[in-house]
Amino acid sequence: MKYGYARVSTISQDLEGQLQALENEGCDLIYSEKFTGTKADRPQFKEVLSKLATGDTLVVTKLDRFARSTVDAINTVKALFEKGVKVHVLNMGLVEDTPTGRLILTIMSGFAEFERDMIVERTQEGKAIAKQRADYREGRPNKFSKKQIELALELLKNHSYTQVEEKTGISKSTLIRAKRKQGAL
Repeated sequence: MKYGYARVSTISQDLEGQLQALENEGCDLIYSEKFTGTKADRPQFKEVLSKLATGDTLVVTKLDRFARSTVDAINTVKALFEKGVKVHVLNMGLVEDTPTGRLILTIMSGFAEFERDMIVERTQEGKAIAKQRADYREGRPNKFSKKQIELALELLKNHSYTQVEEKTGISKSTLIRAKRKQGAL
């Protein structure tokens, strides 16, 4: 049986491209999740690993969807080889249980880990530079301006939360937080 595994790191990322590639590859069953690859405890990945048996094939689109560290990739693939499971990484090809296949896996895993480390390093450098600016504020920017919130709070004096939400588009929870913040000032 051919099992597919697709993963993205965050909720906002899209799985569709990976799922389509796995379907095109003819996977019988596809497991997918939105879960960071840095964690070993990925529920769907554990599930697919538990289902694999001798003669099965595990298909992933890229090596970094499968494992984020060289050691993790090598250990996982080695365990799969011992069970008699084939591993097919679509952008690499079939990983074979031969000296050459294991060498290619090790090299490609090393590159995947290096790439991830470089992304983390660049992100940290960018944050450090941004923090030097006086107007730096970590987190998502506010959706509504101070004036919009003040107007909505003023409307709350004569209208219900539902009515204010319909008129302004500002949710009840945002209004409650703003009201608390105003009371604390």
